Amino acid sequence: MERAADEPQVTYKRVLLKISGEALMGDLGYGLHPPTVQRIANEVKTVHDLGVEICMVIGGGNIFRGLQGSAQGMERTTADYMGMLATVMNALAMQASLESLGIHTRVISAIPMDQVCEPYIRRRAVRHLEKKRVCIFAAGTGNPYFTTDTAATLRANEMACEAIFKGTKVDGVYDMDPKKHAHAKRYDHVSYDEVLQKHLGVMDASAIALARDNDLPIIVFSLDEPGGFCGILAGRGTYTMVHGEG
Repeated sequence: MERAADEPQVTYKRVLLKISGEALMGDLGYGLHPPTVQRIANEVKTVHDLGVEICMVIGGGNIFRGLQGSAQGMERTTADYMGMLATVMNALAMQASLESLGIHTRVISAIPMDQVCEPYIRRRAVRHLEKKRVCIFAAGTGNPYFTTDTAATLRANEMACEAIFKGTKVDGVYDMDPKKHAHAKRYDHVSYDEVLQKHLGVMDASAIALARDNDLPIIVFSLDEPGGFCGILAGRGTYTMVHGEG
């Protein structure tokens, strides 16, 4: 089917959207804020309507964060598994919101729990994407000591995504916290090595290294900006691209 002349051309055909669990809290201090979940689902729908194939990875920090549990004396492996289960809860909430908008969605868990979601099988997940279903990858990599940032980069590579979109509270990568420093400088482009050397906090080091080794660009943008996700895919908006040199 030919694309309508007034329909925006998209930069990427298959992408992975990574958001933190905290992004689902809205103004709450804990848990899920259903109107915020629905707003993010609406953003995903606008991109899906352009014909873009979408994967998602959602953190679990709004419910439980493994590192914090470990810091409070809990055994690290147990704490990380609890954090993985929190990501499944968030994934199911997002699935419900997306399907209320008529978007077929699959939650795919790295930890088998067949009554609530599918196990991770790469070929099956690729087929879902080809059928224009949104795939939400839950439970991280299925292993402790790895964050959902690393899981997002791993799944993006496995699904042959063309870019990772990292939705945050600010409109890109800054040399210091823009909420604390009025003169913070925003980068339009920054290399993987600069992110690692300057500790810019885009994602954890293992995720950045994995993206660098596979030349997978990371686009950091504000999830609070209405239409931001769709706008960047159509060549508009403010963001920072993390990529290789040259």
